[in-house]
Amino acid sequence: MKNSFNKLVQGYQVFREKYAHGDNSVMQYLSNYGQKPQVMVISCCDSRVDPALILQCDPGDLFVVRNVANIVPPYEKDEAHHGTSAALEFAICFLKIKHLVLLGHSQCGGIQVLLDNKDKNHNDFITNWVSLVKSEQPHLHNADDYAKHALSLSLQNCLTFPWIKEKVLQETLKIHLWFFDVKKGQIFTCENQEHGYQPLEDINL
Repeated sequence: MKNSFNKLVQGYQVFREKYAHGDNSVMQYLSNYGQKPQVMVISCCDSRVDPALILQCDPGDLFVVRNVANIVPPYEKDEAHHGTSAALEFAICFLKIKHLVLLGHSQCGGIQVLLDNKDKNHNDFITNWVSLVKSEQPHLHNADDYAKHALSLSLQNCLTFPWIKEKVLQETLKIHLWFFDVKKGQIFTCENQEHGYQPLEDINL
C-alpha cells in the first residue's frame, strides 16, 4: 500500500515537471485562457478505464465524468441531486463540446450486479443506480454484451435531454458509443447500429 501511494507522489512530480514548469507551461496557459475541450467522455469509475490515459490526452483535452457503469440517466428536472446530468449540462450548454463519448468497458462490475440480480438491500446505492439500464432481453447473459446494450440505453437517455437532442438534430453535437476491451487494451466503436462494434482504428471518422 505504501509503495502504491509513493507511486502517486512520484507521478505528481512527473506531472509538475511536464505540465506546470515555467511561465509557458500547459497549466499556466489553461489558467490564463480557461478550458475549451471539444470532447466529453462519460466513463466508468473502474480503475482500469482511465479515458485520459487510454487516449493519451493532455490537461484541457477532455471533460470527463465517471460513474458506476458509465450510465447516462434520463432527463429528470426535479429537486433531487443529478451529478451526471449537471456535468452534461455544463459541458454541452456552457463549454459547447462537439463530441460526447459514452465509454463502456469489459468486465464491468456494475453490469455484473445486474446479471447477478443482487438484492438492493445488500448495498445502499449501486443496485438502484445500475437498474437504470436494466433490460429484460433474454439474450443478454454475457456481461460484455449487456454492457454494450447499456450503452445503447444511455444513448436513448441522452436524447431525453432537450438541449442534447436539439444539438444532435442540428449536427453540432455527435454522440459516440465506445467499448474498451480491458484485456486487449482496445477500443471498439459503434458508429452504425446495423454494423455493430468495430475496432476504432478501422473506422473512418
